[in-house]
Amino acid sequence: MNDDAAAAASAGTGEPIELRAGESIVMIDSRRRRYLVTLQDGGEFHTHAGVVAHDEIIGASEGTQFRSGSGARFIALRPTLADHILKMPRGAQVIYPKDLGAILMLADVRPDMHVFETGVGSGALSSTLLRAGALVTGYELRADFAERAEANVAALGGPTALERYDVELRDAYEAVDVPRMCRTGAASGAYDRAVLDIPEPWRVAVHLPGRLRLGGILVAYNPSVTQVQQLRRTLDDGPWGLIETIEVLHRSWHVEGASVRPDHRMVAHTGFLTHARLIEA
Repeated sequence: MNDDAAAAASAGTGEPIELRAGESIVMIDSRRRRYLVTLQDGGEFHTHAGVVAHDEIIGASEGTQFRSGSGARFIALRPTLADHILKMPRGAQVIYPKDLGAILMLADVRPDMHVFETGVGSGALSSTLLRAGALVTGYELRADFAERAEANVAALGGPTALERYDVELRDAYEAVDVPRMCRTGAASGAYDRAVLDIPEPWRVAVHLPGRLRLGGILVAYNPSVTQVQQLRRTLDDGPWGLIETIEVLHRSWHVEGASVRPDHRMVAHTGFLTHARLIEA
C-alpha cells in the first residue's frame, strides 16, 4: 500500500494502518472465535491450531490474514469495544454489550458530561462511558475490583483515559458526595448522569437529589425483577419523572443462500434497565 492509499484508509480514524508492538489486537479464526492478544516483540500467539509469531503481525496492516504452523487461518484486527468487554480480565460479571449500548442511549451520555457510576466491577461500563467522552467518577467497595477496572480502562483507552476516570473506595449506600473531578461550568459540582450497577440501587437513588442536576438522568441495571420493584417504589415516591423499565433481547439470524431463519440461540434476559429523570419536587 502506498503512502496516499494508507492515508486515505486511515483518514479520520486517528489510528495507524500498521499494527504495533504494545497494542492489543483480536485474532479471529475460521470459526469466528476471538482471541485478545497484546503484541510484543519476540512474542508468540498460541492456540490448539498452532502458533503465529508476533513479529509476523507487528508492522502488518490491520485486516491481514496469517497462517499458523499447522496452516490454520487467523485475521488480525484491532478490537472493538465489545471485543474488549467480552474478553477483558474480570473480577466481576460484566454488563453485556447489548445492554451497554442501551445504557448510553437511555442516559444520553455526551462528551464532557460528568457521570456518577457505582459499582465499577471490572470496568466494562466505565470503559463504555469514557469511550463516549464522559468524565466518570466511580464508587467501589473492593480495592481489587477498583484496580482491575483501572487496568482495563487503561488497556482500552490508554493512560489518558485515566485522566477522566476517578475511582473512590466508597460505599454509595452511605452517601454520594460532589465529584472531586468537576468539569468547568458544572452546576455546583453536580453530576449530569448517574448509572448504577449494584444490588440495591434504591439505597443510592435517595442520595442523588442535590448531587444530580435537575433534568439529569438515572439509569439502573438489575438482573432481578424484585430489585426493579423496590427501585420503582423509591423512584415513584421521590422527585423523579419519566420512569420506565425495559429489557434488551439480542437475536441473530442465520442467512445462507436461500436459507434465512432466526438463530436457535440468542442472548435473551441479562438484566432490566430502569431510567428516570430528576425533576422539581
